[in-house]
Amino acid sequence: MPFDPASLKYDANGLIPAIAQDHTTGEVLMMAWMNAASLAKTLDSGQVTYWSRSRQSFWAKGESSGHVQRLVEARIDCDRDCLLLLVTQEGPACHTNRRSCFYTALRDGAEVEIMQPMA
Repeated sequence: MPFDPASLKYDANGLIPAIAQDHTTGEVLMMAWMNAASLAKTLDSGQVTYWSRSRQSFWAKGESSGHVQRLVEARIDCDRDCLLLLVTQEGPACHTNRRSCFYTALRDGAEVEIMQPMA
């Protein structure tokens, strides 16, 4: 069955959450937003492109940092309102220079940094 981007459930702003996961390790790298056009760009080019809510423009991951995400596979959740992007990540995924944006854990009622910036 051919994919129809209109079959996805976008929010009131035309956006859908997209979770980037390392395709080999399963590590969750980051979450960002996509719209139908950024998803189409990603599927066409293989370079993951998100929608920046603050800039109201496309944001090709790594366009300024060089830390590019290459799409291996896109998956749709059962409710069709969230995407899982299996990617190859070049360098850190987080703007804080960490491998993942999820570097803070809640442990025993405290926030604990569990990942240091990459060298």
